[in-house]
Amino acid sequence: MNTSVCTSASTAVYPSFSSYVRARGPVLQRTARSLTSNPCDAEDLLQTALTKTYLAWERIEDHRALDGYVRRALVNTRTSQWRKRRVDEYPCEELPEREAAPHTDPAEQQVLRDAMWRAVRRLPERQRAMVVLRYYEDMTEVQTAELLGVSVGTVKSAVSRALGKLREDPELAHAA
Repeated sequence: MNTSVCTSASTAVYPSFSSYVRARGPVLQRTARSLTSNPCDAEDLLQTALTKTYLAWERIEDHRALDGYVRRALVNTRTSQWRKRRVDEYPCEELPEREAAPHTDPAEQQVLRDAMWRAVRRLPERQRAMVVLRYYEDMTEVQTAELLGVSVGTVKSAVSRALGKLREDPELAHAA
């Protein structure tokens, strides 16, 4: 994307601003693009942030920190836009009908449950016990720790490691 950032208007008063925009424009454009849903909004956002920066140019003491200043202006401007967005909701006398939730195939649900149990059974015994107590028996961390005779911190760390292994389990990734 070849986006030009207008610098001619600023040349008369602050030549250093024009130099900055020419040098850092593409990087700042990528930052703006990451904050918005489309390129046109990103261009508008960057222009607004650069305008704010231009107006504050004399007050900015450390010009080595300009990227941070402009990024903050980008984020603040985007936040303000988000807060001002129009919400199209209107009160009405009757509530609309709810859309029925999509029904999933019971066979697919069973395949996923079976894959989950196989993955849980592959965990080390201690981690498996903690996962089963926490998530299948719905016990708190404190209850699990008391039942197994370990500390709450041990339960937290073991469950965290177990969940990490389950997330990386190739069979579960395939079943989901």
